[in-house]
Amino acid sequence: MKGLLTMRLLIALILPWLTFFTIGRPFAGLICLILQVTVIGWLPAAIWAVYALSQFNTDRKIEAAMRQQVR
Repeated sequence: MKGLLTMRLLIALILPWLTFFTIGRPFAGLICLILQVTVIGWLPAAIWAVYALSQFNTDRKIEAAMRQQVR
């Protein structure tokens, strides 16, 4: 699990648009790709991808805790 997170973080920094496809948000990935095409837009795209990845991980932890609580 930790290796997957590390790999996604590296992808978020190198190819931010690809991160959105790995977390199931293809529309955001296309917008990010358009943003990343410009050299100036690459940094905001990378920041956005890292933020989205952290939100994705938080959502997964909350879902796991909710499943644990229901049992």
